[in-house]
Amino acid sequence: MRTYWITGVVSAPGEEGPLEWTQAAYALAAAMDLQWFAAEDEGRTEEPSEYKIRKAREEGRVAKSQELTGALILLLPTLAILFLAPLMLRTCVEMIRFFFSRAAELDPAKDGIIAGAFFSYFARLALPIAAVSMVTAIFANLVQTGPLFTLKPLVPNFSKIVPRFGRYFQRTLFSMEGLFNFTKSIIKMAIIGLTAFFIIRSEIRGLANLQTAELWQAVRLIASLAARMLIISALLLLVLSVPDFLFQRWQYRESLKMTKQEVKEERKMYEGDPQIKGRLRQRMREIMRANMLVNVPKADVVITNPTHFAVALEYHQGREAPQVSAKGADEMAARIRAIARENGVPLVENKPLARALYAELEVGDFIPEQYYEAIAKILVEIQQISQKYRQAEDLGA
Repeated sequence: MRTYWITGVVSAPGEEGPLEWTQAAYALAAAMDLQWFAAEDEGRTEEPSEYKIRKAREEGRVAKSQELTGALILLLPTLAILFLAPLMLRTCVEMIRFFFSRAAELDPAKDGIIAGAFFSYFARLALPIAAVSMVTAIFANLVQTGPLFTLKPLVPNFSKIVPRFGRYFQRTLFSMEGLFNFTKSIIKMAIIGLTAFFIIRSEIRGLANLQTAELWQAVRLIASLAARMLIISALLLLVLSVPDFLFQRWQYRESLKMTKQEVKEERKMYEGDPQIKGRLRQRMREIMRANMLVNVPKADVVITNPTHFAVALEYHQGREAPQVSAKGADEMAARIRAIARENGVPLVENKPLARALYAELEVGDFIPEQYYEAIAKILVEIQQISQKYRQAEDLGA
């Protein structure tokens, strides 16, 4: 953390400020330039891992367009008002008739019937529109983020109370997000303004004749203009929300990108330290190498060179591939072949395969995929020979 101490004295009126204030101002400007406007995301070149995306989602950080939610909340409640307009009009007429007919009979301070009637009419008018708005908001968020419920965004975070003006101005003015939001705001104002302009211009004669029109005709004209403005504006804003949603998703992925060091730390957390795992594997190989002659009788086949190399393979059901249980060259290969003969382990001569397995694999390693076909043929052939041998023994018995 960089700290700057600003010291100085207050000058008397008309006097030139001391040098300390000038130096302090330069120090503060340098601090703002180097620290407040630093690129914090520099070096984040790696794609976010599934763990980081899941953790961000648990914290309530998801890719979401507020423009899509706002456009739907503007559109669907407006359509609900148009659909429910006759019922709402009858409710308003009934409410006005009720209060005017009892204006001289009831005392608002004493009679509770007035408050009850008010809340009753208010619920009948407002609750349907409020319910449509709430369902629309929930639907708009579910479409974008899927089911998500977390209380972590509500947990107090006092670090956010500290003002970070540099970061704020960098994000709102000097960033891709700020430029996009500024352009989006201009487009939204243009959409609403031009929609209102063209709709009003199309009905300019009717508006000019309102002074001589009947009340009901004036109400219908104004309501029609307002509904058309809201619906057309909502549809255009809904179209605008598509690129906004794509931008929010891109920005969300960018904000979650990781540095190479973060990727290494996460891999250590999930898979363990690679150095420790490497030492454990090396120690396991040393143990298996020291005891590999004991493993030869358990092998399913020994592949030979035939004299220079010998590699013993062991396979168990459920494993991903056969495993090297022993290997050796020259004298060690001769000992492996001798133990295999003593214990009835099949010996298969295959010079290229034996040489490749000896060079590429260590004791305890599984056979790579490129050798699956060759090893499978050998194991099948051995199994067939064993079956014929058992059948011959059964016939002889």
